[in-house]
Amino acid sequence: MGKIIVLPETLTHQIAAGEVVERPASIVKELLENALDAGATEISVELERGGCQTIRVTDNGEGIEPEDVPLAFARHATSKIAVFEDLYRVRSFGFRGEALPSIASISRVEMVTRRVASPVGTRVIIEGGAIQEQTDAGCPAGTSIRVSRIFEPVPVRRKFLKGDMTEQGYCLDWITRLALAQPGVRLRVSAGGRTLLNVPAAKDLAERIALTLGRDFRGQLVPAAGERDGAALKGFVSRPEFTRSSTAQIYLYVNGRFVKDYLLNHAVMTACRRIIEPRRYPAVILFLSVPPGDVDVNVHPTKMEVRFRNPRGIYALIVETLSGAIGAGSPTAEQRTGSSDAGRSAYAARVEEALKRYRISSGPEKLFFGRPAGLNKETPIAPPQPIFRESQPESEQPKEGSRFIDLVYLGQVAGTYLVFAGGEGMVLVDQHAAHERILFEGLKRRAAETQGGAPGQRLLLPEVVSLSPRDLSFLTESIPLLEEAGMEVEAFGGDSVVVKAIPAFLSDADVRTLIGDILAGCMEGDRNLPLTERREKIFTALACRAAVKANRPLSGPEVESLCRDLDALPRAATCPHGRPLTVAISIGELEKLFKRR
Repeated sequence: MGKIIVLPETLTHQIAAGEVVERPASIVKELLENALDAGATEISVELERGGCQTIRVTDNGEGIEPEDVPLAFARHATSKIAVFEDLYRVRSFGFRGEALPSIASISRVEMVTRRVASPVGTRVIIEGGAIQEQTDAGCPAGTSIRVSRIFEPVPVRRKFLKGDMTEQGYCLDWITRLALAQPGVRLRVSAGGRTLLNVPAAKDLAERIALTLGRDFRGQLVPAAGERDGAALKGFVSRPEFTRSSTAQIYLYVNGRFVKDYLLNHAVMTACRRIIEPRRYPAVILFLSVPPGDVDVNVHPTKMEVRFRNPRGIYALIVETLSGAIGAGSPTAEQRTGSSDAGRSAYAARVEEALKRYRISSGPEKLFFGRPAGLNKETPIAPPQPIFRESQPESEQPKEGSRFIDLVYLGQVAGTYLVFAGGEGMVLVDQHAAHERILFEGLKRRAAETQGGAPGQRLLLPEVVSLSPRDLSFLTESIPLLEEAGMEVEAFGGDSVVVKAIPAFLSDADVRTLIGDILAGCMEGDRNLPLTERREKIFTALACRAAVKANRPLSGPEVESLCRDLDALPRAATCPHGRPLTVAISIGELEKLFKRR
């Protein structure tokens, strides 16, 4: 026999399924999209063990004809396209004919379906990609699909799944994304007999956002709408004071389809960067409508990435629309960004950067946004000031060895890095990372020493915070850990919690923003970590929120206090996120830089 063989059909199906079905959430996504394509107005989703054991999706859509049921599980069989040109006119979700065959090849699928005009429905069972049984059945109009024994034919794939709660979170993420784009559809989600989400049909997008993401969003979003070269944009963007510490609440849609696209994300951040503080991100829900021929949705098996015929025009539409919505052209914003000519030059540079990345980049790094640090040339450099010469009380003397308090403070660079001179060279300290480590260690120490946790600051008026189902579940499970940090949080019924106290060192913090930062700091697999590690994630999020920020000038006494606190730490090599606190440059290294060696 030759070395080249034709793979068995079962194996090719399982290989193809690997592109479409990554985890249980992929199954939920594909089944929901099929239900929406069928015109469903009511959809229910039932999960067992976070979707790792069983997934059932039931809809009241148009159903499937009995003779079409076997074809629905045949690869590359679809009712959405007939010729190649249809790919550039498609407006439906599923058109490749890959979803159901891929799901059936790695699980057991039982489907019951009936069209409104049919007196009887059809029941079919598929295992390992092959039909085992097909019979008539009595059932309501619509389709119900039950998927079980997930990844049983490919057990190696099961080893890569996370915990049940994490996988359930992924499923809820996809359900939320689709719920936002379909205001007229009623969605109900349950897990283990408990209702996680019950969203009725809404009159408009604003109402659906409040019902899906929480009522707190209602007053924090401003509408945005614009048109350019046949493309239309509409949606909402958060006010400048309502920000998050991650991009988790940026929802972007192209012709009703949720996408993760570098160009679109970069355009959003370009528009918002002028008025929100660094390393903070807006909440954005945007719907971009373009003629089907101007966008290619067939560049990825999961249809999560798209390509535009006119990317420059799309970029400009998003930036201009969002800038107008959140007031980026106001005098206040102009003062922050400098002269209008400088702003236009920076904007042009960002457009070129985005277009270059759009053409050549791929992979998860597309969603990364960095901000290069720069020096403010207008700020004069202060002369050296040996301000640290006071000795600590004997009871507070730090451990033996080199101490920050013994260094000579020279000043700040870029309002972020503290510069010191010592006998062996120069030391740079990241003020945010250093303060973050100090607060983190203080939280851990007080939680361990004090029964009941760190001291908290009671609120004059308790704050009620509305959350999404996934966030609500995690936060209520973490109430004992929050108490250790000095927070008092209680379930308030429905989709809300009430916050009665916050950590004393965060007494001036906005409660809603604080809760958002905690949730953003405990994402993905973090929510399924052991108790000790989850505690550290929460403490890290609180310390990061309270720590002195970059680009903030510090006075001499503030720097001295920071140094004393650093000296008192048992170890101070990195911040809780793992970034270094200090960088030391020896005299020898300096001499090499200046060619003295």
